Amino acid sequence: MKAWTVVRIGDPQEALELTELMNPEPKNGEVLVKVESAALNFFDILQCQGKYQEKPDLPFTPGAEIAGIVEKVGDGVGIQIGQRVLATPQLPAGGLAEWVVVKEEGVFPIPDSLSYSEAASLFITYQTAYFALHRTARLQKGETLLVHAGSGGVGSAAIQLGKAAGATVIATAGSDEKTAICKELGADQVINYRTEDFVSLVKEATGGKGANVIFDPVGGDTFDRSRKCIAFEGRLLVIGFAGGRIADAPTNHALIKNYSVVGVHFGLFRNLYPEEVMKAHHELMDLYEKGAIRPMIYEEYPFEKVPEALDLLGDRKTYGKLVVKPQ
Repeated sequence: MKAWTVVRIGDPQEALELTELMNPEPKNGEVLVKVESAALNFFDILQCQGKYQEKPDLPFTPGAEIAGIVEKVGDGVGIQIGQRVLATPQLPAGGLAEWVVVKEEGVFPIPDSLSYSEAASLFITYQTAYFALHRTARLQKGETLLVHAGSGGVGSAAIQLGKAAGATVIATAGSDEKTAICKELGADQVINYRTEDFVSLVKEATGGKGANVIFDPVGGDTFDRSRKCIAFEGRLLVIGFAGGRIADAPTNHALIKNYSVVGVHFGLFRNLYPEEVMKAHHELMDLYEKGAIRPMIYEEYPFEKVPEALDLLGDRKTYGKLVVKPQ
């Protein structure tokens, strides 16, 4: 089979080679999936560069989100051959390949109505946003949710899930094109943070009270300014640090406004409570069937264009998810 392999540390164009590997065989508790679509993530770039927290020995195949068809199963597996699934492969045998073996707990059934490209784009972003909004923030109907980087993968998921929960959603993005995308996703109000002050606009929109929940994948200055428009008893969610700087959280300010700064570590939650993740998956599938959520795909690329697609993703000029199709 063909697979993209990191053979040296560097940017994707330098690090990746399209190689021929033996087709994998599932062992006990494993599933062989024929890959129909694979979604790209920013951490794929970090893995190529050797900057990610997981540093497998070379060579390895990246790719954490795929969708396809179950072709074989190992002993003790309850999933049926022919089942359409999304799956989350683990390093060093990631999903940027024509076939991939995945542990059964990393395989999730999908309905016929969900395309493979949408399914591959759904797991990390929607599960993270669902976990953050429902379990961590306990978002309530009628509350105001501020979503930063709303046109990105996880931000776009948070907008849709916030609206599905009955919240008023305000979204920020860095261009008029991206704020228009946030509006299409269902945001009630959009803010171009490069030309507008989101702090004053959020206060204005909430009658001076501020946002009840702030979804922040950016960190740095965005986190610092978000503290100025958080509501009393609000929840400020730390999703990530796309802005590059890890901000400090002054405890005296949290005390004065009685708000919580809450870390969102979905990966560890998934390891600790896999049954809750499967339950959330079924709820997300139900929301998809009802038309409440739909993964936003920037573009589909042929398998041979993986390095170019990752470079485009790294330039941060895209929105939603980038998908490659091995077949």
